[in-house]
Amino acid sequence: MPSSLPPEPRIARRAVLGAGLALASLRGWAAQDADAEALLRKGGVVAAFRHSLAPGTFDPPGLRLGDCSTQRNLSEEGRAQARSVGAWFQQRQLQPGKVLSSPWCRCVDSATLAFGTPQVWAALGSPRGSPETTGAAHLRELRTALATASSQPGRFEVWFTHMFVLSDLANTNTSSGEGLILRADRSGNVEVLARLAIPA
Repeated sequence: MPSSLPPEPRIARRAVLGAGLALASLRGWAAQDADAEALLRKGGVVAAFRHSLAPGTFDPPGLRLGDCSTQRNLSEEGRAQARSVGAWFQQRQLQPGKVLSSPWCRCVDSATLAFGTPQVWAALGSPRGSPETTGAAHLRELRTALATASSQPGRFEVWFTHMFVLSDLANTNTSSGEGLILRADRSGNVEVLARLAIPA
């Protein structure tokens, strides 16, 4: 049914609606931001990030760990995104007790641009071959490490890993550069307490 409003009021209404949606989005991000900050200050959690933006889906054939030229790598936008992660933590004077990264270059680079050189940990590595599921041994390592971190109030760790690893560990999807604030409960189950998506 055609609108009875003349063109100018319709345009004005769309502008107001657009501004309202943008404001709601900012408020939502601010609330998410505050939740994540409070949890990190309390400690006993891990901020597990999917690596920053690296265009494409899978690595090219012939991937070799330690040789970035054989892998998907961060774009300039992804590098800016990683720096923004570091700036968010610095502005709030939040210092991780440990920064761990998958051996893949896009994770190491994300961690390095945000926090400096990380400790490389194979358990955070991307699944290789088919199916794209994290190996049982690596999942056990991750859950054990998360349980240990969860038992240490006043301290948090930051991990940089991949979409499939976070999906298998926390049973949820993530966007490039997005972080999950994770904790293991008393039974060892993984809880997603908050999300942290920091704009570049």
